[in-house]
Amino acid sequence: MPVKVVKNLPAIEQLRADNIFVMDSERAEQQNIRPLNLLIVNLMPRKMVTETQILRLLSNTPLQINVDLLYPSSHVVKNTQQSYLDSFYHSFSEVRAKYYDGLIITGAPLEQMAFEAVDYWLEFLEIIEWSKRHVYSTLHICWGAQAGLYARYGITKQQLPQKVCGVFKSTVENHRHPLFRGFDDYFSFPHSRYTACAEEQIRILDDFEILSHSQHAGLGIVAKKNLREIYLFGHLEYDRETLEWEYQRDKAAGLTAVRPQNYFPEDDEQQPPVKTWASAASLFFSNWLNYAVYQATPYVGERLSSHYEEDYDFNQAE
Repeated sequence: MPVKVVKNLPAIEQLRADNIFVMDSERAEQQNIRPLNLLIVNLMPRKMVTETQILRLLSNTPLQINVDLLYPSSHVVKNTQQSYLDSFYHSFSEVRAKYYDGLIITGAPLEQMAFEAVDYWLEFLEIIEWSKRHVYSTLHICWGAQAGLYARYGITKQQLPQKVCGVFKSTVENHRHPLFRGFDDYFSFPHSRYTACAEEQIRILDDFEILSHSQHAGLGIVAKKNLREIYLFGHLEYDRETLEWEYQRDKAAGLTAVRPQNYFPEDDEQQPPVKTWASAASLFFSNWLNYAVYQATPYVGERLSSHYEEDYDFNQAE
C-alpha cells in the first residue's frame, strides 16, 4: 500500500523511479479506509534527501499512511528554499490541534552544540511536550534521539574522542521483541555522530530496554517497553551514498574528516560504497509501523485522546 503525501512533492518522482507506490492526496481522498497519520519533523539540512529516505522505508508495508512534514519555524533554513517549505511543510502552529499515530524526529548536524544553544530548542521542547498528548509512538533518530532523551529525562550527551562514522555490526538483544521480529542475530547499522549518551544513565530509567548495541559504536537502539518512545542513535534511513557525501563535505570544509568504517570495499574510498543495511532498515520501520503504531492506536485519535496519555499501555489499546 502507498504512502500518501502532498501532491507534487518532488520526492514522489524519485520514489516512483525506485518502483515505490506513492499516492498523492487527491487520489487518496477517494479511498474509504482508515490510514495512519504520521508527522515527520525534518531537522536535516537536505530536506528533500531525508524525505525520500524516510518515505521509502515507510512505503514498505500494506498500510496507507498520511504523512505531514514539519520544520521548526524558529530556525532560518539555509539549504532549502522557503518556497519549497511553504509548499510542502507545516509549521508547528498548523498541526498543534492534530493527533498523530506516529512521529519521526530526524537527526541534525548539531551534536557539538549545547542543546540550549540550538536556535529552535524552545520550539523543540514544545513539540516534545505536545507529543505526549497528541502522538502515540515517537521514533527519535540520532541527534533527535539525544535531544529527546535530554528533553524528557535530562540524559546528557558526551563528546567522543573521535567521530563515530561508518557501518557497524550491531546486536539484537531480544529476539522476541516486536521491533526485531524477522531479524538475524546481528545487523549492519550506519552511524555518524560526535557524541553519545551514557549507557549507565539510560539503564536507570524506568521501563526502558536496551535493544541493540555495537562494540564500536556503543548504544544502537533503546525504547520504552510500551513502545511509546523509541531512540535510534544511528541512521538506518541513510542511502548508500549518504556517509560518503558527509565524508566529502567534511573534507571540503577543512574538518578532520573520518573515513567511514566498514563502508568502502577494502577501505578504498575510490570504490563505490557497499550498502549492507537496507533489509534491516526496511524490516525495522515496518515493525515499528505494525507493532508500535497500527496494532495499538485507536480508530479515531481525536475522539479517544485518552489513548494518547503518556502512561497508556499499548498492550491494552482497543
